[in-house]
Amino acid sequence: MVDGRDTPGRPAYELALLLLGAFERLTDGVHARLAQEGHPGVTSTHGFAMQAVGSGATTRDVAATLGVSKQAAAKTVERLIDMGYLEAHVDPRDARARILTHTDRGRDMLRRSEHAFEVLRSTWAGLIGPDNLTALEDSLALLNEHELGPSREGGVLGAG
Repeated sequence: MVDGRDTPGRPAYELALLLLGAFERLTDGVHARLAQEGHPGVTSTHGFAMQAVGSGATTRDVAATLGVSKQAAAKTVERLIDMGYLEAHVDPRDARARILTHTDRGRDMLRRSEHAFEVLRSTWAGLIGPDNLTALEDSLALLNEHELGPSREGGVLGAG
């Protein structure tokens, strides 16, 4: 490392900015498409929570999967219920807990979101080439699996 750089040409901190910028462009594109298709106001946090619910989960499960507090997960879950994307049912094993499931509207939003990600991924492949995109995805997956420093227990990508 010379002058705070791991590689010539870019300051080391720029990697975080590039990753954040790419994430924002990808998710902003998906959110814009979802809004056009009848799902306005969906955020990345909503999408992560919807994925965490899977085929059924409690708010505590969502919090653990996302690596956030139960209070933060509860706020997001309540918003998704209000938006018509989730419904809550009493857990037959514990009357104090609620099992969350996707509504038809929620499943529609997830299908449309998946399609929007596919379209944007294809656009990126056209910009940098399919092999480069696959190499980028493989590299990011490796970095997410590797112990690079402190991570949230059970975070969004299961690191920790």
